[in-house]
Amino acid sequence: MSADIERKQVVLGQIGKVHGINGWLKLNSFTTPPENILSYSQLSAEFEEDWQVLEIDQHRQQANGLIVHFAGYDDPETAKKLTGRKLVVATKDLPSLETGSFYWHELEGLEVINEEGLIFGKIDRLLETGANDVLVVQPTSTSFDERERLIPYIKESVIKEIDTKAGKVLVSWEADYLE
Repeated sequence: MSADIERKQVVLGQIGKVHGINGWLKLNSFTTPPENILSYSQLSAEFEEDWQVLEIDQHRQQANGLIVHFAGYDDPETAKKLTGRKLVVATKDLPSLETGSFYWHELEGLEVINEEGLIFGKIDRLLETGANDVLVVQPTSTSFDERERLIPYIKESVIKEIDTKAGKVLVSWEADYLE
């Protein structure tokens, strides 16, 4: 996936293995809750550097997750062509969030600075831990040291300010935490 496409689209799930004889597939949804992926009518998957829109025409919730059927993929052999493919949606099609709330993809790549002005690096990804999400901050050439940091995403007490336009996150986090 090119960097330009990655900025305009976000991955919402990944297609799993074939389930049964009628072209049904397991679906690993990355949305919260998982069934939110079903509300998107324009899901796309990459096929040899080209994009194809896929339509979920049927779905079932099972104990181990979602099972879906895509229009036109009516047998196991045809459906197998979809296994492993990531499903993306245009970022412009994501629902609007409340002021002060962010999608994870909006935080990735932002520079993290503590209240003393030390640059920790950039947010590489976020982890869901149950209690709270965690920023995984990788050092960059402008970081004051070479350490990867795991910083809890706790608004107000740890995350002081997020400025997506400036590309920065201000945190209340000491440089020597967890040393």
